[in-house]
Amino acid sequence: MTIHELKPHFQALLRPLVRKLAAIGVTANEVTVAAALGSVALGLGLVAAAQDHRWYALLAPWLFARMALNAIDGMLAREHGQQSALGACLNEVGDVVSDLALWLPVLLWPALDPRLAIAFVGLLVLTEFAGLLGPAIGASRRYEGPMGKSDRALVLGVLGLVIAATGMLPAPSILLAIFALLLAITSLRRIRAALAEMARPD
Repeated sequence: MTIHELKPHFQALLRPLVRKLAAIGVTANEVTVAAALGSVALGLGLVAAAQDHRWYALLAPWLFARMALNAIDGMLAREHGQQSALGACLNEVGDVVSDLALWLPVLLWPALDPRLAIAFVGLLVLTEFAGLLGPAIGASRRYEGPMGKSDRALVLGVLGLVIAATGMLPAPSILLAIFALLLAITSLRRIRAALAEMARPD
């Protein structure tokens, strides 16, 4: 099981709030853009404040808030007639931009091998691209883990709390190598799942 599989329960809790937001005219695209801008602001802020590790404690609550915002924009789009091609583009691009921005303070950690950071960034983008290959070949958008968006958020939130509490990122290169491997596995799983879906009879 991945964190993504808990999404329906999370959405049920948010549905009353989503109805209120729709009633006052908040749009899915506004929520999507707000989540991306907030992520970029926090990521750049943590890079600027790297000498004060306590600020990394902000990652966990923001990642939870971002998860809620991502659920809210999808529900506004699907359940309140706000789906659009622009919204779909903003959602996918915004997710990748937000991920990269929030991982940036960790990827710039002094003891980290920069080659691993580059590999991680490439695999993160590849993972989301692999998920989008489903619709490209006529299958569904793929969300398999073990290192999907929600799983990455959980991992990053925990790392933020560890850094805030200790001022250290333990074995950063080893950790990032493990995360990169999990991203590679996630990409393969998503591609295989899309191909398997296409191979099934209607």
